Amino acid sequence: MRTEAERRPARGIRTRLPVSPWLFLAPGLLITGGFTLYPFLSTVARSFTDARTLTAGRFTGGANYRELVHDPVFWTALRNSLLYVAGVVPPLVVLPLLLALLVQRQVPGIAFFRAAFYTPVVASVVVTGLIWVWLLDDRGLVNAVLSALGSGRAGFLSDPWLLLGSAMAVTVWKGLGYYMIVYLAALARVPRELHEACAVDGAGAVRRFLTVTVPAVRPTMVLVAALAAVNACRVFSEVYLLAGPGGGPGGEDTTLVMLVQQAGTGLSGRTGYASALSVVVFVLTLGLMLLVLRADRTADR
Repeated sequence: MRTEAERRPARGIRTRLPVSPWLFLAPGLLITGGFTLYPFLSTVARSFTDARTLTAGRFTGGANYRELVHDPVFWTALRNSLLYVAGVVPPLVVLPLLLALLVQRQVPGIAFFRAAFYTPVVASVVVTGLIWVWLLDDRGLVNAVLSALGSGRAGFLSDPWLLLGSAMAVTVWKGLGYYMIVYLAALARVPRELHEACAVDGAGAVRRFLTVTVPAVRPTMVLVAALAAVNACRVFSEVYLLAGPGGGPGGEDTTLVMLVQQAGTGLSGRTGYASALSVVVFVLTLGLMLLVLRADRTADR
């Protein structure tokens, strides 16, 4: 065995950290710093100015934040964003799991259904939005079916609440296939012996799902909930395509990201105020992620 003196580095010899790991990390760090960290810090700094679209602006302290607190449009957008999260996250946690259980079965033609369920994910959001506008229009296919059934036409694109619900449906429909693939990867790691043991004990399909499948894929469910919450909080395309630039009738369906776009664009765009709104979106997104993780830790106790 080596003595303590032998294990000590010789005097005058400096131990150097390896350089090669930093060389491999350098490109990623430069890209992250240039395209993520710098824009974020720049946005935070600009939120304390009265900057316009093409001007630097002067420092105004927390004037932008005080203004948005007293802006009723901001509170409407915040309400809609929170409602969007509450309406989108639960279906995107549960429905893709059930869909993954369905397509997990090895039956003839199952590959076709997997591809069909995943098609909305790779389709352009503009194309899918236009399709849903055509379906939900006052003279669209859905209202034609409702009229044929004698229930009358519904204002999916004119009623504020129906429009927001329709945008939620588009988001859920478009995200089902993506999260289905995530759940398929998690289900592939669940030992089949556990299901067989429960079946021997007389457990039915529902009981096996609750006692074996759900605990096994629970970390994936937390991941899906966090991703769905972040994406729902940043929703823009679905509501914009269904409601138009103004955010629906009277702007009642405007979300936070739509409000950022409205405030920061145009010839007289207020980029300082839009930056303050962007910081609020970031804080809200971070808070939702922390809330999901805290709920998961609380359930473990």
